[in-house]
Amino acid sequence: MKTDKKNKSTKKTWIQYGIFAVVAITLYATGMHTEVIGFAQRGLLATGLMNPDVAEIAQVRSNKNENGNKPETTTNPTTQADFNLKLIDKEGNTMSLEELKGKVIFMNFWATWCPPCVAEMPSIDKLHEEMGDEVAFVMLSLDQNFEKAKAFDKRKGYNLPIYAAGSNLPAMYQSSAIPTTYVIDAKGNLVLTHKGMADYSDPEFKKFLNSLK
Repeated sequence: MKTDKKNKSTKKTWIQYGIFAVVAITLYATGMHTEVIGFAQRGLLATGLMNPDVAEIAQVRSNKNENGNKPETTTNPTTQADFNLKLIDKEGNTMSLEELKGKVIFMNFWATWCPPCVAEMPSIDKLHEEMGDEVAFVMLSLDQNFEKAKAFDKRKGYNLPIYAAGSNLPAMYQSSAIPTTYVIDAKGNLVLTHKGMADYSDPEFKKFLNSLK
């Protein structure tokens, strides 16, 4: 009797493994695994633990303005951004990052195959809806096939300003992590480099962007 129960339990376990395997294979075959993992990672984003410490950066900038000297910190608010970057938009038009100089720029490096990128995208879309008229958004796709990025944006209903690189990336934007987000202030300073995902719809981050005008 015990042997029969053990055999049934083993059979049930193997059936469960088989179902999981089929689901996993299906997700990978259809490319949906990235979005499933990204969806799961949104729970981590909700904690706020992954967000950049914009309060610290704001304090550094405040100290710089008050003292007139560069503060002792790893965050350098006076690093000039490199605008020598060509961008190709969804219509195939080429522009330069230089054309956005004078505006606050939110530049995010992402890809459709990157789960953390997919996880943070809804927060970026919300930020774009709320601040798209005040801040220049550059969503730079690292997909080898730019059509995949455009299809993803359309399928999700984001309508974000996505671009492909039209030239080599300047050294300061060559990050080993994806996603990586860069924020440039209205004076052309690179004030934030954040490697990894974040919740960019956070009110503190929007307040931070407003302070860079």
